[in-house]
Amino acid sequence: MPSELPDTSAPTPGEGTEAVSRSGDAPQGSARSGLFSRGYLWITIGSCALVFLGAFESLAVTTIMPVVSADLDGASLYALAFAGPLATGVIGMVLAGNWSDRSGPVAPLYTSSVLFAIGLLIAGTSFTMPMLVAGRLIQGLGTGAVTVALYVVVARVYPARLHPSIFAGFAAAWVIPSLIGPFAAGLVTELLTWHWVFLGVVGLVALATAMVAPALRGLHGRPRESGPDAPPAPWAFRRIAWATLAAAAVLTLSLVSEVPGIGTPLALVAAAIAIFAVRPLLPVGTLVARRGLPSVILMRGLAASAFFGAEVYLPYLLIERYGFNPSLAGLALTLGALAWAGASWLQGRLAERLRDAVCTTMGGALVLAAILSALLTTLFGLPPAVAIAGWVLGGGGMGLIYPRLSTLTLALSAPAAQGFNSSALAIGDSLGSALSLAITGVVFAAFATIGLPFAGVFAFASVIAIIAIAVAPRVAP
Repeated sequence: MPSELPDTSAPTPGEGTEAVSRSGDAPQGSARSGLFSRGYLWITIGSCALVFLGAFESLAVTTIMPVVSADLDGASLYALAFAGPLATGVIGMVLAGNWSDRSGPVAPLYTSSVLFAIGLLIAGTSFTMPMLVAGRLIQGLGTGAVTVALYVVVARVYPARLHPSIFAGFAAAWVIPSLIGPFAAGLVTELLTWHWVFLGVVGLVALATAMVAPALRGLHGRPRESGPDAPPAPWAFRRIAWATLAAAAVLTLSLVSEVPGIGTPLALVAAAIAIFAVRPLLPVGTLVARRGLPSVILMRGLAASAFFGAEVYLPYLLIERYGFNPSLAGLALTLGALAWAGASWLQGRLAERLRDAVCTTMGGALVLAAILSALLTTLFGLPPAVAIAGWVLGGGGMGLIYPRLSTLTLALSAPAAQGFNSSALAIGDSLGSALSLAITGVVFAAFATIGLPFAGVFAFASVIAIIAIAVAPRVAP
């Protein structure tokens, strides 16, 4: 997945978050104090490690994919290698949340960890690009499900007073990879081979899951307050079906675009199906930018689509056009991540003085400036420092947008709808990014025929950023 920092203000990434709000006290005894006390030490380390490893892989792949694509002759599947995991991750979120509500988080967490590891093994041993993409699809399914299952584990294991602390730990587990992941992945690729960026993580996933295992004993079943005779939550087949259809449409879009003669019409049909399928997973009025919560969800998806749709091509541009090595290209992403973290902190400090519409509009403008800097760099052969400096602005823009939209989502949600709306925020984010990345793959291939593949991608992302700026004032109710 393209690099993304978490929302520290809204620790609710998927459908399973309803369990977080339902569960108050830990069934294993809330007398134990502190995240790193004897009773919580290993599950705290293991949970944060799983989040860390998922974040590292997401960020690392952005850095090394140009090298992988060149090695496996996989330029035509470059975008799908990013869009695919995001799409299957949405299915994982919905499945894990529903499964956890039915029978507890233990089976979903173990299953998703195994899927994550299997995906890494397939990707790490790949000798063709289709094989690598298949591994990435399985990896994305596991990563999406792990995230939701972990949040339900938090609700069942930790007392409510420790929830802010463990969520802060999860946030840190995202921030650290954003600082070291791109450079470390580039270094591993240069000193060893890109295969070890995947294979080196497999054993760590197993170790982290083993750390969590002792605390999962006795967590099978429904939350304690539901009562022993409460029937299990029903399977949300309708939501699962819509999520699957949307993901399948995104994957189809990436695969059919190059079919001679009918590729473009088929791609347009697939995009329309993806947009239609995601509608039931979002608040009513989201796709028409209805003022208030629907525009909050839409703004989040548009910002992610613009930023991440362009970001995965920035290292590609620096490596192919400017001869950067992978570790140096990864530093550009690190600088953007630092700006993201700094702007997130700043907007929190200015929360009462900076109005919501102003904050999101400013953030959108900075994202647009970043993408335009990359566009001008590739069009006019400007020094790469222009694009890199611009990306710092873009990271700052995302830091203004993401936490503010997370806060607004909770503020504008009725208590009974917080789980659905938080899930919608994450689904819109992931699926919007996946759809954008699938389309950028089509754009890249189309503009390659006239020698302007990067310019086409950045121009497309700029259009999305402009739409996001237009939507930004409507986030205020």
